[in-house]
Amino acid sequence: MFVRKKRNASGSVSIQIISKRSGKYKVIETIGCSKESEELESFYKQALQRIKELSPTLFDVVDYASKNKKLSNKDIRVIGDELVFGKIFKDIGCSSIFLNSVSEKELFKNLVISRLLYPGSKLYLIDYLHIYKKKTIDKNRIYRFLDKLYHDDLKSEIEMCIFDHTRTIMQNSITVTFYDVTTLYFESGSEDDLRRIGFSKEGKLARPQIQLGLFTTLQGYPLSFEVYEGNKYEGHTLTDILQKFQTKFQLATKPIVVADRGMLTNENIAYLENHDYKYILAARIKNIPDDLKKKITQLPFLDDGAIHTLEIEKEIVYKDMNNQKCSIKIKQRLILTYSKTRAKKDKYNREKALKRLQKKIKRSNNFTKNDLKMSGYAKFLKLGNEQCDITFNIDEHKIQEDAKLDGIKGFFTNDFTLPPNQIIQHYQNQYDVEKAFRISKTDLKIRPIYHRLERRIKAHILLSFVSYAIYKEFERKIKAAKLDIKFKLTFDYIKTMYGYKTALGVEPLEMDEIQQQIYDAVYYF
Repeated sequence: MFVRKKRNASGSVSIQIISKRSGKYKVIETIGCSKESEELESFYKQALQRIKELSPTLFDVVDYASKNKKLSNKDIRVIGDELVFGKIFKDIGCSSIFLNSVSEKELFKNLVISRLLYPGSKLYLIDYLHIYKKKTIDKNRIYRFLDKLYHDDLKSEIEMCIFDHTRTIMQNSITVTFYDVTTLYFESGSEDDLRRIGFSKEGKLARPQIQLGLFTTLQGYPLSFEVYEGNKYEGHTLTDILQKFQTKFQLATKPIVVADRGMLTNENIAYLENHDYKYILAARIKNIPDDLKKKITQLPFLDDGAIHTLEIEKEIVYKDMNNQKCSIKIKQRLILTYSKTRAKKDKYNREKALKRLQKKIKRSNNFTKNDLKMSGYAKFLKLGNEQCDITFNIDEHKIQEDAKLDGIKGFFTNDFTLPPNQIIQHYQNQYDVEKAFRISKTDLKIRPIYHRLERRIKAHILLSFVSYAIYKEFERKIKAAKLDIKFKLTFDYIKTMYGYKTALGVEPLEMDEIQQQIYDAVYYF
């Protein structure tokens, strides 16, 4: 038995004693109801005392299946994962997946939830179920399940459940979507059709990798994902995932697409324009045409947060889906903002590159193709010709021109209705997408990936996607409840929610105050 704080429609809170039998909750007794915090605290203490009167202490509890047998370790079960994340798993709609197979539905849920509390290899699930649930499962059953888990129809069904839940949270209004791509490398050095060596955002240049593209809402709630080959240019993934996104969800009003500067290609801009998408794309300010640079340097950027807007009309040339050259006339706004902190960082990075450049020139004036590809070298170099020998020198004029753009960040948009500060704010929320990747790589331990077969790799990503959806919903509920506890610590409290086995099922042990608050947040917010 445990104490529950139930919020009523009137705004009052009822303090109740709850019992669980065969997976069902029953109100044993209502101690009192009030809107006053002091009175509620008194009711709560009365409820704790009443529980002691209604039930024996932990070490006097008996397993009713065997007469008067003392409680032992083998009777204890961890129930926090099921009470908390099992509830959210059901709320999101994932419990309807594999509806025709109870065993597969249960295995799917266990694989998803275990990534939240006990992330590791899929085989760790065997130990997890044995230690914490007193259940056994064969490893071949897990592998067989992974082999059938990932296919397009099932992936779409799972995405639709999560999308519908996200849309409900967003009050049926998804106005802004964020897109970003990350790389996930493998320890193995062998390549295949999916795992390819490419540009690594993690600095693993000689490792095979895959790319994960993720769509989220303004607040970082997940919407959709796709897995791409490791050597695919990330800018080419946007149109593909947008096509699939719109086909799956058929949004009547297309959302604003916000993406990083890696997506700023003529092909992507043309696709967004031709398909009536509004967009906000980060600009490479120091790589834009010289005429725009000149206009920017003439603008006054003196204070933090200074904002300027330039309107642009131009024609861009791109290749269509059939690789044919086309052109389109577009109108954009370039929103510019300034930061003193960013200016210091830009100056530091430039000076660091110049020091490397000067050392390179002193050692040898021979530059390789790889040297020239490095922006830290190439953008500040100028060619000379002395006695028929090509020489490289530092171009002071280029350094001065580069310095004029320090601290300035820009965003291209074709939306002429949003105010500039809102454009900037929308892009700054890109942090939530990056946070999603950090959560996946750390909290959910999406890496390392222990699989080599493509279907199992994709099944692993799918499980991580569902786990992330549960993680975000749990985070939302904890924030709504305004719990006075570090979010990271909530997982430790969940891990220590215990129950004991009886002839009628598993009976929860009394929760401490924080555990009860976490429970209430999940069930009543």
